Amino acid sequence: MTKPKPADRSVAGRKLDHLRAVLEDPDVERGRSGFDAISLTHRALPELDLDALDTSTRFLEKPLSFPLLISSMTGGTGEEIARINRNLAEAAEATRVAMSVGSQRVLFADPASKGSFQLRDAAPSIPLICNIGAVQLNAGLDANHCLQAVQALEADGLYLHLNPLQEAVQVEGDRDFSNLSGKISDLVSKMSVPVLIKGVGAGLSGPDVELAYDAGIRHFDVAGRGGTSWSRIEYHRRADEQDDLGLVFQDWGLTTVESLLETRGVLVKKTDPTTLIASGGLRDGVDMAKSIILGADLCGMAAPFLAAAQESSEQVIRQIEKLRREFQTAMFLLGCADVSQLKANVSLIRSRSKFW
Repeated sequence: MTKPKPADRSVAGRKLDHLRAVLEDPDVERGRSGFDAISLTHRALPELDLDALDTSTRFLEKPLSFPLLISSMTGGTGEEIARINRNLAEAAEATRVAMSVGSQRVLFADPASKGSFQLRDAAPSIPLICNIGAVQLNAGLDANHCLQAVQALEADGLYLHLNPLQEAVQVEGDRDFSNLSGKISDLVSKMSVPVLIKGVGAGLSGPDVELAYDAGIRHFDVAGRGGTSWSRIEYHRRADEQDDLGLVFQDWGLTTVESLLETRGVLVKKTDPTTLIASGGLRDGVDMAKSIILGADLCGMAAPFLAAAQESSEQVIRQIEKLRREFQTAMFLLGCADVSQLKANVSLIRSRSKFW
């Protein structure tokens, strides 16, 4: 490892540090989410017309062309960040998929960042989700701040991301996660849109899901281990060259598959309708199909779109259409005419792995 570059300790500068780490360090991508352990039953006689398959679904009461969410990436000041978010929003609208933005805490540190979150004109019909770190409820942010974040994006939902590992490693991290479930419950009762809970690269466990459900949460994004390692990203921002905490914990947490199974195991016992989002290392349409089979309603991805988003919305559209074709082909080869025939259909799993 090389000597750390000086990190920008401002909230806005941190966003650029994160983007550079993702683009410059290939080992930030860990590649062990658990999907390779799952094989599916190929149908040589699917009895379907590939072009007639229905890949559509709904999310936050809006239609999607297929179950894809462009996961949270960035937001803040600067031309690069604004261009990335607008390219993503335009592509999401053109392809009819959902989109979430990066943490909006920067709104309250730097009001000039608001423009990077004003995306509704570029994406008038799709679900847009705003984003605040749950730990900020212990650091001065409240329901009024969260409502401002919703208003800035004209959002359909609010992510509360849970990132204790990232905050523990981050030099300027907020580490007081005490009594958050009570504050989340209070926030849910005051919000004008649904509140969603999201992991950050280390997954959600059963006890997390129980606490969040009891707090009023009905939408869960596992964001498991195996994709982008935020612990390793923060390692690049370390102040001390000898500080290797981010490397020690770069593979900490539940894999995406483990977290999906554990979260699903809790939610199927609940009476209220819930939404389960698979994210964390999903990289193609086959991973998406496997996620839906494991019980997910939607699939989130971020890293596959970052390089394209730096170029143009057209490049992002190409990436999304590639994923859609892969997902549709997987459905075809499994003999599933629509997404409902995939959903939680574990009979499609050919060999039972250690997770079963």
